[in-house]
Amino acid sequence: MSGVLEVYDAKRTDNLIITLEGISGSETIKAIKKRIAQKKLKLTEERQALRVEPKGKPLADDQKLSDLGLSSQKAVLYVRDLGPQIAWKTVFMAEYAGPLFVYPLFYLRPSFIYGEAATNAVMHPAVQIAFFAWSFHYAKRLFETQFIHRFGNSTMPQFNLVKNCSYYWGFAAFVAYFVNHPLFTPPAFGDLQVYLGLAGFVISEFGNLSIHILLRNLRPAGTRERRIPKPDGNPLSLLFNYVSCPNYTYEVSSWIFFTIMVQSLPALLFTLAGFVQMAIWAQGKHRNYLKEFPDYPKNRKAIVPFVL
Repeated sequence: MSGVLEVYDAKRTDNLIITLEGISGSETIKAIKKRIAQKKLKLTEERQALRVEPKGKPLADDQKLSDLGLSSQKAVLYVRDLGPQIAWKTVFMAEYAGPLFVYPLFYLRPSFIYGEAATNAVMHPAVQIAFFAWSFHYAKRLFETQFIHRFGNSTMPQFNLVKNCSYYWGFAAFVAYFVNHPLFTPPAFGDLQVYLGLAGFVISEFGNLSIHILLRNLRPAGTRERRIPKPDGNPLSLLFNYVSCPNYTYEVSSWIFFTIMVQSLPALLFTLAGFVQMAIWAQGKHRNYLKEFPDYPKNRKAIVPFVL
């Protein structure tokens, strides 16, 4: 391939964005993005999703033009503007810091929320344990974001910051309001239910952490390498024998046990909402694993062993 590359708007396919000359075919998609960004300053590399077809799958940065089956004289690609971008880590830090700030307002300053009568109310042990469990979870999330996670993409659309923060911060207030309420109803089975929930929550949290560490070790720093995740000797990683995304399984499990511990409907609704979203993500990743690795274990499910 040697010649001209025309790049059209993926949404308005008659709109020619730019024409690049002197294309040899050995250029990577990343190199093409860089050339587009140099001439179209608004279209930074992070905002571009290049495709062979207007509604096709975005091309990976390391793909070469010569491997795409394009015309050797006049090639055509389509670009979709993903809009203003923000770093993944920034979004995660903001969305997880919110619940770590919002929830304690209800626990530490109940008079601000419920009035002066709440100042002298006696807190049930479940309420106190729930506060520390909630705080531990989001402190762990912040730690993982800063020191463990390796992100395949560096940015996401800015709107995600508003959407994600609204979800996490809103649910934090919703759950905290009822769990810390002066009229909180203790769990039906008393301390047994509270400590059973706590034990399950702690095990699930460390299971989730162990899976995140395993996934980090699968991808060398600075690469996009992907390998089939497998148990690594840690008994908590054995869940990989049954599901593709045990980190999501443990995450949902944490909130199930949290809900058992506080016996709260808002906590249950938060758990269900999280499960639905994580099930969608897990099924997508499971399909990608099956497509990418011919020898991927066929007995695995996406998120719920033997079921889903």
